[in-house]
Amino acid sequence: MEFIDLLISAGLWATVLRIATPLIFGTLGELICERAGVLNLGIEGIMTMGAMVGWMAVFQGADLWTGIAVAAAAGLLVGLLHGLLTVPLGLSQHVTGLGITMLATSLSYFAYRLLLPETTTPPSITPFAPLGDGWWQAVPWLGEVIGQQTAPTLLALALVGLIAWVLYRTPAGLAVRMVGENPAAADAQGISVTGVRLAAVMAGSALMAVGGAFLTLSAFNAFFFNMMGGRGWICIALVVFASWRPGKALLGALLFAFFDAVQTRLQQMTGGALPYQLFLMLPYLLSILALVVMSRRAAYPQALMVPFRKGER
Repeated sequence: MEFIDLLISAGLWATVLRIATPLIFGTLGELICERAGVLNLGIEGIMTMGAMVGWMAVFQGADLWTGIAVAAAAGLLVGLLHGLLTVPLGLSQHVTGLGITMLATSLSYFAYRLLLPETTTPPSITPFAPLGDGWWQAVPWLGEVIGQQTAPTLLALALVGLIAWVLYRTPAGLAVRMVGENPAAADAQGISVTGVRLAAVMAGSALMAVGGAFLTLSAFNAFFFNMMGGRGWICIALVVFASWRPGKALLGALLFAFFDAVQTRLQQMTGGALPYQLFLMLPYLLSILALVVMSRRAAYPQALMVPFRKGER
């Protein structure tokens, strides 16, 4: 009975939504890249850079939304680098992505130490405040969940619908899907495969960086090393789980966040009777199981990781 009460409590689902938010941003960003045919393994480093750059901008006096914008701009620039190396030059997307992760992560740590050389404990900022009271409070249960969130979480949820609409209802979305499925056919229709892929990688990387910035500007109020905790790699798995569809990506992010939130409360409920490492493993084990089940039916973009050179067959 106690476990049932836990599952239906608004507090649990408020936590789930908060944990899921950076995953939603990151998964949507990776989904856009892969829909265009580019695997972006630089996501972990891009999220780290977004977290550091966005936080540093606010720490230096910018407002919170400017911090989000600065993080997005940093992600866009790193995405441009990744795109130039993998799209027109056709370098290995695996090697380039891992290199981008190491470069962006190292640059973030170096810049942090360079700008704050005497800091021994992470300085803090004033993060986004919870939404609190509003019209949503009139809705039982849901109002309590929404009231505990911050504005970037609502932005992430809105982006799910917006990106789904762009991908499936606009010429730009059709172009992205075409270059990811059949770039030769897209080229024959006069679509610039290189241009569309570059734009997709840059836009996707900007979203990844915003996901990182959420951690330092909303979930926490400071930047510290290794704070990503593998979230970028989880996002890559969630894209496969979602079959490259934004709506399913939201479901996957919420599912992983649910497992993560529940394991914390299960630790408290058992009172230390079981090793805590068992509970820490739980969200990853269950996510792997869900990934195995869903990925068997996943239809991946046919030109994913396939370089395109105009005129070649």
